[in-house]
Amino acid sequence: MALIHCDFYSEVLGTGTAFDAIIPMAPSTDENASIMNNRPLPTLFLLHGLQSDYTAWTRYTSIERYAEEKGIAVVMPDAGRSFYTNMYKGYRYFDFFADELPRVVNRLLPISERREDRFIAGLSMGGYGAFKIALSRPDQYRAAASLSGPLSLASVDEPDSLLPEWPIIFGPDGAVDHPESDLILLARKFASSNEHSLDLFQCCGTEDFLYKANREFLGEAQKLGIEIHYEEEKGEHEWGYWDMKIQSVLDWLPTNRIPQQDSDA
Repeated sequence: MALIHCDFYSEVLGTGTAFDAIIPMAPSTDENASIMNNRPLPTLFLLHGLQSDYTAWTRYTSIERYAEEKGIAVVMPDAGRSFYTNMYKGYRYFDFFADELPRVVNRLLPISERREDRFIAGLSMGGYGAFKIALSRPDQYRAAASLSGPLSLASVDEPDSLLPEWPIIFGPDGAVDHPESDLILLARKFASSNEHSLDLFQCCGTEDFLYKANREFLGEAQKLGIEIHYEEEKGEHEWGYWDMKIQSVLDWLPTNRIPQQDSDA
């Protein structure tokens, strides 16, 4: 197992940025050996939350050990406090994550470029970002997972107190009901297209302050006929819960399953 740190200049952001990557060096089981010998590494882009950075997953969870057991590469990029959004006044973080970052990572790391081998997940703000990117670019990702994400921004109470940068990111009126930021609108657009399948995993603790936002998104997605693997149990907005649930995500990821037939398969 290798933990790699990379600093690089982003043309999209116009500044330097960074990511850490976990790269399995040797399989731990015969099953993983078969995966790694037959194709380049499947990859999980793992996004951080509002009050942390790209180092948080390796500092507060055992993601390195979990990734080694699964034989999957994990890329953990930095997003600041951007909400993975092209900011009203600021950086074009959505364009960076959706378009530039995958190209950079593919050039630097021994990972698969196939959509069927590419997954994205995140916690809190990163859960929102994972669903936003995957629903906007279903041609690039096979599956996405949100852990305690604010999936219905409109139902988040007092967003300015949670995120003082809210008007800088979403505009002076703070509105989030536009197509590029509202996940429910993105879900509607995705549901109306039959071009690609997308596996979705969603979880949230019942004591989490974002539980209401999760239930609202889940209900709307179900109305649209979107299938979501949903899990909830007692839990709060904290690392003990996320360390437990990222293991569930890795168990769920279709790294060994035969992918559904897509137009680009």
